[in-house]
Amino acid sequence: MMFKRMLSITVLFFLPALVLAASDVDIVLDTPTGKLAGSLLLPTAKGPVPVALIIAGSGPTDRDGNSNMLPGRNDSLRMLAQTLASNGIASVRYDKRGIGASAAAMGSEAALRFETYIDDAAAWIARLKSDPRFGKVAVIGHSEGSLIGMVAAKKEGADAFVSIAGPGAPLQSVLRRQLAGKLPPALNEESERVLGKLERGELAGEVSPMLAALYRPSVQPYLVSQFRYLPAERIAALTIPVLIVQGTTDIQVAVEDAQALKAAYPRARLEIVEGMNHVLKLVPAGPTQLASYGDPALPLAPALSAALTSFLHEELAR
Repeated sequence: MMFKRMLSITVLFFLPALVLAASDVDIVLDTPTGKLAGSLLLPTAKGPVPVALIIAGSGPTDRDGNSNMLPGRNDSLRMLAQTLASNGIASVRYDKRGIGASAAAMGSEAALRFETYIDDAAAWIARLKSDPRFGKVAVIGHSEGSLIGMVAAKKEGADAFVSIAGPGAPLQSVLRRQLAGKLPPALNEESERVLGKLERGELAGEVSPMLAALYRPSVQPYLVSQFRYLPAERIAALTIPVLIVQGTTDIQVAVEDAQALKAAYPRARLEIVEGMNHVLKLVPAGPTQLASYGDPALPLAPALSAALTSFLHEELAR
């Protein structure tokens, strides 16, 4: 592995009680097609404070990092916001359109495009940049939110970018990797046929019920739009400070993804967190870790919190 290091936790919580976190406050972004609901967490500090926009991952994942497809809550992104506030950094996290309190902004699933999510994130960045309560603006993208975040950060001129568990390969490659050896031959052949069409910008039409969750006709236009975005190209286009964080027990995104992002943007900092999984908790490798996806009692990996707050304090204070 290119780089593995656990940051010391001693850099955490170095600010006095004057920046203790307040409670979440509702914040709403008006868009031409509906309202997006979010949560603002402000530290009780004087003067403009740095702020981070936190972007959740794929599927029905809400602003707190929880999915309605899984039992229980992990609250990973809520914990991330609380860690930032405890260290003097404000944050906004939001339900993407179609999710949680932003469900009504979705419209038709067939009309959704990857660019829709990018435009929404860019609009949030512009909103934060215009708010006198805030100083510099960082973007933190988790999983699919990493690709959304890096494109939006470039588009709207954010001051720093953080990728947490962000794929380094395009989505079609990630899907192939995740499905490898898990489908019977007939379904694997159909999956390859569908992926090939979508990669060429063509719709594949109806698919077998077993593949409908991935490739149903109404989601195919979205996949076509996302397949055009290559994470390595998009991160290489940035000109701002970047932190890339990846856990070693993540069963959805690999350390190699983080290394690919680092290779594409060599000036980025790379932090490999031993034992951290996809929901940012310290969990051993193996299938038993799935319980952590629904266990809010598990804290964030300390090395993640340390790396994140250290990076943001250094770069947003410049």
